[in-house]
Amino acid sequence: MRKHSIFFFFMMVFFAFPACKSILALEVTVSPQEVIPGDAFVIKVTGTKALKLSPVSFMGKKFYFSRCGKGCLRAVGAVGMDAKSGDYTLKLKIGKKRKCVKIVVNPFNFPTMEFSLPEDKVFLSTENLKRVKKEERKLRSVFRKVNRRLWEGDFILPLEHEISSLFGTKRIFNEKRISLHRGMDIRGEEGEEIRASNRGRVIFAGELFFGGNTVILDHGQGICTLYMHLSEIHVRSGEMVSKGNIVGLVGSSGRSSGPHLHFGVKVMNININPLSLIELDL
Repeated sequence: MRKHSIFFFFMMVFFAFPACKSILALEVTVSPQEVIPGDAFVIKVTGTKALKLSPVSFMGKKFYFSRCGKGCLRAVGAVGMDAKSGDYTLKLKIGKKRKCVKIVVNPFNFPTMEFSLPEDKVFLSTENLKRVKKEERKLRSVFRKVNRRLWEGDFILPLEHEISSLFGTKRIFNEKRISLHRGMDIRGEEGEEIRASNRGRVIFAGELFFGGNTVILDHGQGICTLYMHLSEIHVRSGEMVSKGNIVGLVGSSGRSSGPHLHFGVKVMNININPLSLIELDL
């Protein structure tokens, strides 16, 4: 009788935990699996014993993983504005195993806007052109560094107002000069508070020719957010800020036609649509 009871007990245990194998099964997912040029996406690895993964290369860029729980690793990737539509394969090596997941890039036509402005507002003087190039070199060195993850949870909009100019808009000035909008403009009143989109470190706080008073935050894993045309800067370079902290006030500094916030996002130095990062479930 006792032997039967022990047998019955072990049979109950066996059937009570049949899912253990599937829980530990290695799985790689990409979300969203269908994107358009300029979109961010999440690569998630679950069921792995690895404590870290090597960077994954996709479209010539590397994306870095961080822990997201037991047996879970996650990276934020992105597709550039100039990416061609089609099916792409993302390949990962996890220990001795290799995994492949598909990413679909759908075609998309960005909007076009035409402007007529005084010539000196469109074409730079020799002196200003030198300044702009110097600032570009400085920013390239800033964005080149990849630090450990600092961000926590979902990213938020720094200003809750109507979007006045979308990401990717092709702007044609005086039928001659073409400029692609590498962020998005959010309407705002002079002096309104602008908040950090996520936890991060201030890697730039100063004035730029085009951006005016500008703050740039490094959130780790190659993710940076940019806040431009501020009337005031309320943070210092090197300072750590939490999500929602005030980084500055709405203004119209730099090349701006009125008070608003230019909000930009870079992932591994790829300019992406800020809304695509905000919409990710992190």
